[in-house]
Order: sequence, then C-alpha cells, then structure tokens
Amino acid sequence: MSGGAGAYAAVDLGASSGRVMVGRVGPGILELTEAHRFPNRPVRVPEGLRWDVLGLYAGVLDGLRAAGAVDSVGIDSWAVDHGLLDADGALLGNPVHYRDGRTDTVAEKVWATVPASELYAATGLQYAPFNTLYQLVAARRTRQFAQAERLLLMPDLLAYWLTGEQGTELTNASTTQLIDPRTRTWAHPVAERLGIDLGLFAPLRQPGDPAGMLRPEVLEETGLAGTVPVTAVASHDTASAVAAVPADGERFAYICTGTWSLAGLELDAPVLTEESRAANFTNELGLDGTVRYLRNIMGLWLLQECLRAWGGPDLGALLREAAGAPALRSVVDAGDTAFLAPGRMPERIAEACRASGQPVPDSPAATVRCVLDSLALAHRTAVEDAQRLAGRAVDVVHVVGGGTRNALLCQLTADACGLPVVAGPAEAAAFGNVLVQARAQGRAGDLAGMRRSLAGAQPLARYEPRGDTRRWKAARARIAGC
Repeated sequence: MSGGAGAYAAVDLGASSGRVMVGRVGPGILELTEAHRFPNRPVRVPEGLRWDVLGLYAGVLDGLRAAGAVDSVGIDSWAVDHGLLDADGALLGNPVHYRDGRTDTVAEKVWATVPASELYAATGLQYAPFNTLYQLVAARRTRQFAQAERLLLMPDLLAYWLTGEQGTELTNASTTQLIDPRTRTWAHPVAERLGIDLGLFAPLRQPGDPAGMLRPEVLEETGLAGTVPVTAVASHDTASAVAAVPADGERFAYICTGTWSLAGLELDAPVLTEESRAANFTNELGLDGTVRYLRNIMGLWLLQECLRAWGGPDLGALLREAAGAPALRSVVDAGDTAFLAPGRMPERIAEACRASGQPVPDSPAATVRCVLDSLALAHRTAVEDAQRLAGRAVDVVHVVGGGTRNALLCQLTADACGLPVVAGPAEAAAFGNVLVQARAQGRAGDLAGMRRSLAGAQPLARYEPRGDTRRWKAARARIAGC
C-alpha cells in the first residue's frame, strides 16, 4: 500500500488534554491537522484521584467523527496508569491517577523484598513512586484488584473499547517496571518475587502491529465506513515523541516538554549501572530496538499549577515580564517529587527557595522566572549526566512537544546546556503516532527516514547559547543536597 497519500488518525492523550489529529503521509507529503481537542480533567472522589476515562473515550469518539475517513487509527498516552477488567471484560472502576497518594509509602515495602539496586539491574527503571509495579503492590489487597482478570494500560484500554481486541504495547509496558530492557520481554523473576501475576497483562505488541478493527458499533457512532484498522503505535507518548525528533545522526540529546520534561539520549542498549540508578535515570523502550535513556523532570506542570493557583492570568504577559526579571536569582530542584502533588504550587516553590537560603520570589513574574530557570537548569543537569553515564557526547539538543512554544524556556535551555537547541515539532507525539501507522502500511521509511521527512516538512526554531555556563553550575550548587 505504498502508492498515494494515506490519512491517519492519531489519538494523542496528555495529562491535561486529549486531541485527535489527522496526518496525511505520502510521497513528498507530511501534514498534520487537529480534528478535535478535549479536556482531560482528573476527578477527586472520596477514595482518591481518578481519571475520567469515560469522558476521554467520548472525546476519542467525537474526534474520530470529526476526523472523517482515515486509513488507520493509533493511540498514545501518558504511561503507568491502567484499567482493571473483570472476567466479562467490564471495567472495574475509573483508573487511578498517578498523582494519587496511594503509593507514597509502597517503595520501601517493595525494596524489602527486591532491593532497589536489584530492581534497577533487572528493569532499568528509575524510581518514581507511581510506577505501575508500586501501583499493583498498593492495590493487591483491595476488593477491586481481587476481581481483576485483566490489566490494560491506558492506550490499550481505549483500543480494546474501539476494537474488542486486547494487547499490551511494548514501549508503554516498559514503564511498568516489569520489563527487562535487555530482552524486551517481561521480567519474570521480579514479578515472581513480588507476587505479581503477569497473566493479568494481555500479550505484548510491537509498534506497527495490528490491534484490531473498529467495531461495527464504533463505525456507526463515528460515521466511519468500511474496515478501519487500529494500529499499535509507540503508545507511550514520549516514545512517539522521540520517534519524531528531527535529528540527523546519533549525537543529539532530546527533551520532550509538556506537563513533564523527559530529557536524555537515544541508545542501542540500556545502561544498568549502579551509578545510573543513583542518578535516577530510566531505560524505557523506544521504536526499532532503541532505548530511551532519560530522566523525568517535573516540567511545565510547575507553571501550569502556578497559573491555576493565580486564577489563569495572561501567560504571554507573564512570560514577557519574566524575560526581564533577574536571571538565576532563585532556583528549585525541578525533579523533586515534593512538587508532584497538585495544589499550592507558588507557596511550595517559595518554601523551597527559603529552605535553600535563596530569595523568595516576590511576584508572579518572579515565580515564573524561577520555574523556567529551574527547568533549564534541570535540563542541563540531565543532558550532562546522560552523556557521562552513557559515554556518548552530543552536539545539539532537540526540544519537542508543547514546550517548544515557550521561546524563553528554549533559549534558557540553550544557555544552560551551552549547546544549540532545535525546537520543534510541537505535536511530536502525534507525528510519531502517524508515521508509525503510515510505515505499517508502507507509506513511511525507517526511523532515520521518518526523521528526515520531519526535518524537511516542519518549521524548526534554532536557539544559540548565550553567556557563560559557569553561572548555571553555580546555581546548581545552591540546591545540591537540599
């Protein structure tokens, strides 16, 4: 099917919104348009923080209706979270949100059985309190978990509702802390020691594998006709975004920016050293046998929560004012899990500055500058550490995702890293999603070819570093050990 252009619906679900994008791919053609965008608002109920997955599914159906005729559908989303199904395939309650507090004290219980160093050596995953493994240990004594016969990660759950077919896509499975990144299969010894039944998971799928056909009821509701396949893409949104980094060669770092910043390198093999574990780097699986060696950073969540606390002021005006604020006056550790939970973000940033003996931001613009300086500093540290730990030097940093629209953050990242930053595309996850679908139908080439097509078809912005990077090193010293 390598003839003319094909049309592909990319369902791209982020932590604060979802979208259905339509990509057209063919000889000399690579276009992406938005068909439908919808909010993703978690709901706090008496038992905790939950995803409104039915609202998300309704948004997906509305998006497919708006998309019109397509040759395939692919779904990517955030990682680790999942739905539990009973023996009849019915959902057992709304999926738990990764920011819910149920896993706050679970890691120590897990490490008592599988020490942290052994867990890392087996799975290569950084410590994050919300990893799926910790969620399963936290849930194991609940009535809901006792009734569960199947666990589907979020993109796979939505694909199941669309098609009736169940599977577990590999790039997202690699975030569960239950995959061995060397074999790219389940880490059975870890699961056995922790009493986790891997039979809960549907069979593994690779990006590009078929994931079923839209059910007749879905076709009727969306107005689509014929047989419309669903294709497994790199369903962790970061994996799709990294696949869409418009890089030339291997000497690049990437930063996927949005609610989170994911900063690191693309490697051929995992780095499973104790030094890597201590630096809290993760080895997640990517397209075509690659490893996403990266560090999680709180990202624009810090800014989003500040804006929410301030009642939604004009961001453009705040960024212009922040650009003129004193540089590196105060910084915080943008990787600190103390900033994970929602609420009181300006106050928590002020408290962190006070605790480290730095000036407390005295205005919203000063807080915004603190956030952006802190993110750029965390980007610098992650890129430096990744090069050292992996033994690979880079010449350029590619920034993709929503943060590419924040010119101040991109420039500060270039300044902090002392490297040029190439920013774009903003919709990297959707592009990666679309290109994997197109490749499955013979309309796109290998990973390098996909990246070349993006570099030629998308407007990219370049930011050259300014100033002396030693001031960033000095700023880092202010929060080291805090």
